[in-house]
Amino acid sequence: MPFKLSSEQEVMQKVAREYAENKIRPIAAKYDEAEETPLEIIKEMSRLGFSTLTIPEEYGGGGVDALTACLVIEELAWGCAGITTSATANSLAAYPILLFGNEEQKKKYLPPLSNGKLAAFCLTEPGAGSDAGAISTLATPVDKGFILNGNKCFITNGGLADYYTVFATIDRKKGARALSAFIVDRNSPGLSVGKKESKMGIRASNTTEVIFEDVFVPEENLLGKKYGGFRIAMTTLDLSRPIIGALAVGIARAALEKAAQYSKERVQFGKPIGHFQAIQLKLAEMAMRLEAARMLVCRAAILADKKKGRISGASAMAKAYAGDTAMYVTTEALQIMGGYGYMRDYPMEKYMRDAKIMQIYEGTNEIQKMIIAQDVLRSLK
Repeated sequence: MPFKLSSEQEVMQKVAREYAENKIRPIAAKYDEAEETPLEIIKEMSRLGFSTLTIPEEYGGGGVDALTACLVIEELAWGCAGITTSATANSLAAYPILLFGNEEQKKKYLPPLSNGKLAAFCLTEPGAGSDAGAISTLATPVDKGFILNGNKCFITNGGLADYYTVFATIDRKKGARALSAFIVDRNSPGLSVGKKESKMGIRASNTTEVIFEDVFVPEENLLGKKYGGFRIAMTTLDLSRPIIGALAVGIARAALEKAAQYSKERVQFGKPIGHFQAIQLKLAEMAMRLEAARMLVCRAAILADKKKGRISGASAMAKAYAGDTAMYVTTEALQIMGGYGYMRDYPMEKYMRDAKIMQIYEGTNEIQKMIIAQDVLRSLK
């Protein structure tokens, strides 16, 4: 695994860090408090290429590799995980089109994402979270297309998206084997946005229900093959989980930096608390876990770039360990800051709230550990 970044990666990392510091951090607390998405900033991030990093240049994207994308996402999440989640949702929705769409679909739906348009990935349902085979949204074949009926929940950018990548079953009795994926335009008759969720963390990210009532989808909007939806979903998540890991690393880094700075300034018993061994041990453990999480994220991204074999295990490791690390580091960092960390005048409580979702979305960490275990067992055959 290379430990030296290319000059291009260093430049992109620097640009993302400066954008996060100058554009994202100054508004993060405001939009978190208001539970609103800074739409103009999100669209600006789209136009700057932050939300289409891995989409090839021929379709208007940045055309960077997965490792570079993760480096950039870490910097943006250091600014605000909620705002960055809304920006990166474009990539999640675009992966199925990029990987399984035909040329016409790619040319129609990918370029607008670099010009301020937004997309959403619609997999989760009230009765189908970790178990994608339990999806009940029904795609009924009709002449020249399909009719969609069902509800999706916890959809990032659900209320803002211009189009949706939707997973539905053609036969509920067949479970995962009958899943198919579709591109659905926002203005399709029968499509509506339901409840906007009020969340613990990543509050600047729009999260809603998306409802389909007799929504007609033309057959040319079917992604890949009929009944190929489960493979599309799992392949997409394999590639997107390192991005979640990078988000988690960004949060953890922000929390560690804030706690370390506080420990140098906060004086108790006649000296800065950073001089006390109890605080130093916390900082050391936080730093070690943060570095380990970053290395797992980089490893998964590099394997994805090599495009050789399965990356499910490495991707799951990156997501699970980085998510756990974000929660651990923010908890310890808040403890170092004591009562001040608990107050909303400081960003630490936000970091902690934002960190929790990293253990949950795009597959809970319990699911990730099942994937890792299966990968270990498979390697012994």
